[in-house]
Amino acid sequence: MPALKQIRLAILIVIFGLVLSGLTAFPLLHELNLLSQILAGDSRDPAAYGGLVHWVLKVREGLEHTYRDYPFIAYGTDWLAFGHLMIALFFILPYRDPQRYEGVLKIGIAASLLVIPLAFICGPIRGIPFYWRLIDCSFGVICIPFLLFALRKIPALERKPAG
Repeated sequence: MPALKQIRLAILIVIFGLVLSGLTAFPLLHELNLLSQILAGDSRDPAAYGGLVHWVLKVREGLEHTYRDYPFIAYGTDWLAFGHLMIALFFILPYRDPQRYEGVLKIGIAASLLVIPLAFICGPIRGIPFYWRLIDCSFGVICIPFLLFALRKIPALERKPAG
């Protein structure tokens, strides 16, 4: 496979991941209801469980109460979703012209790395369990190999004259 196709495939994977994570941030309560049903059946009591099941049920309960009593708080996750979709748009530039926009790939790597301190600084403040912070970090870390791969393949492309 030619280098340009490999680069574009790697960037498409990153774009797909950003779009998927953005779209799934909109229906959080519906997703958590479904996950709760899978993990705990009809039980809705977080105290009856430990670990991941406890956390999923607790978050579902919190969202249910928040959406019922303070639905405007969900607007924050709408913006989170929108942010993921907008970030995905920036990767269209290096998809079209990797040489000219390789800086976008470098910024993508920096942003992916910065997920880690965010999770480990803000996570404890917000009461997020350690294992869930690792899951949050994994989303950023998963992008890095694809972006690095694309960056390493750019020199294999024929250099275009400037301008």
